Amino acid sequence: MKKVVVGIGGASGIRLGLRLIEEMQKSTKCHIVLSESAQLVWKKETCKNLLEEIEARGGILYEEREIWADIASGSFGADMMAIVPTSMNLLAKIACGIGDELISRCASVMIKEKKTLLLAPREMPFSSIALENMLKLSNLGVIIAPPILAYYAKIETLEEMENFLIGKWLDVLGIRNELYQRWAGGK
Repeated sequence: MKKVVVGIGGASGIRLGLRLIEEMQKSTKCHIVLSESAQLVWKKETCKNLLEEIEARGGILYEEREIWADIASGSFGADMMAIVPTSMNLLAKIACGIGDELISRCASVMIKEKKTLLLAPREMPFSSIALENMLKLSNLGVIIAPPILAYYAKIETLEEMENFLIGKWLDVLGIRNELYQRWAGGK
């Protein structure tokens, strides 16, 4: 079974991270790192407790200050990591090699070990600084995959749009799924 780390950053779009965890948990055990900012954002957007939401989905939960956790070491052997959503602050820390909390520390390990790292930056529009950071990370092999809408999958509801985004992320990570209608070449 693959070892997967999922970070939940402090940007709008946390629901997408939760849905990603649900899908990944079908085929693997997720190691989930929750940022303190994510807990605040979720509370403002939904008036719900994010810890309870994550615990209901299973997986192994870590808080961002647990920098001694096993997942913070290359010897843990994580196969991949996804950070959904990725705040611009977290993106900048990763781009500059700052690992002062567990999510950015795990991302740094993925980069140094040349393992799959997917970031889903959630901002609009992107500043020139954010774009430079994304280019720097992309040149290091990091997958930059913001939640960008598409309509070719005949999407009619918010849930179908979320399925499309999550399905595309799972595709990039090499995890099979049937969450959305794939492009049929115009036929």
